[in-house]
Amino acid sequence: MIKDRMQLELNKQLNREHYSAILYLSMASYAEQAGYKGAARWLKVQYHEEQYHAMRFYEYILSRNGRLEFMDIPKPDQTFKSLLDVYQKTLIHEEEVTEYVNRLMDIAVEEKDHATQIFLQWYITEQVEEEDNVNDILTRIKLLNGDNQGLLVLDKELGLRQLTIPTDFTNGLPKV
Repeated sequence: MIKDRMQLELNKQLNREHYSAILYLSMASYAEQAGYKGAARWLKVQYHEEQYHAMRFYEYILSRNGRLEFMDIPKPDQTFKSLLDVYQKTLIHEEEVTEYVNRLMDIAVEEKDHATQIFLQWYITEQVEEEDNVNDILTRIKLLNGDNQGLLVLDKELGLRQLTIPTDFTNGLPKV
């Protein structure tokens, strides 16, 4: 059984993951309209990853005999000035998610909830990877310094990103 405080905070994060998904979909629509089809693909893959993250929280809460609580999801930012702006906002967002996950771990430690600590370790590792990937893209965009040909090459490379997680949760997440 999961303690009430932990359950509430995990539910908040489940809802934050849904927000992340629609934020990335918003960013993808900007990229698509701006002609960055590769970046749009990268961001749509990110959308699916966030849905997967939410589903992991969903299943974990239920596996601990917890109660799911769905909350209002704020409207995502829909104003972007450039590809640089999209990825700067992506980094800011991922850093915020890292803070939330770290706070969840702090609560799990305080509550002596070892199962949740183990569950959250995956997210901590995931956030290191997320921030590193976005920092790499940002560095490359900045190095291009507005060079349109270089941005098109980068966009093509971003479009090679493959979806590596399941997207059909009808029967739950596959057991690993």
